Amino acid sequence: MTLSDIKKALNKLDTISFKLPNGELVPSHFHVTEVGKVSKHFIDCGGTVRREEVVNFQLWSANDYNHRLHPEKLLHIIELSQQKLEIGDHEIEVEYQSDTIGKYGLNFDGTHFLLTIKETDCLAPDKCGVPIAKPKVSLSELQSKNACQPGTGCC
Repeated sequence: MTLSDIKKALNKLDTISFKLPNGELVPSHFHVTEVGKVSKHFIDCGGTVRREEVVNFQLWSANDYNHRLHPEKLLHIIELSQQKLEIGDHEIEVEYQSDTIGKYGLNFDGTHFLLTIKETDCLAPDKCGVPIAKPKVSLSELQSKNACQPGTGCC
């Protein structure tokens, strides 16, 4: 989900809720303590220099149980961040602390913002020697998919 996507979604909502990958909701008294631009300049295992930029939201749940962040307030925070930090329309990464600080992707199901699990991956599998996984196929499936039968002249 990009910054423009969340702004469109916020314009249609009366309340904001975030759902963790396990289905639990982030407590409704959460704060968005940061909206920022995170730039990463790195080299992958194949030797390619890369740059990556994301918009970072940090969610925090305090013991301020009367606090509720409304969509128009978060929109204001996002717009101020865009103006002051010159943030582009990048993918959003969300930080949220449960046992440790987790970094999540973000989606929207029409009601809740969904924190999605992020995974690592090799960016240069053709250069670093990681074998490509071949799909496992059963021999019985192979025979049923092959139309070649004895006596048909195709073998």
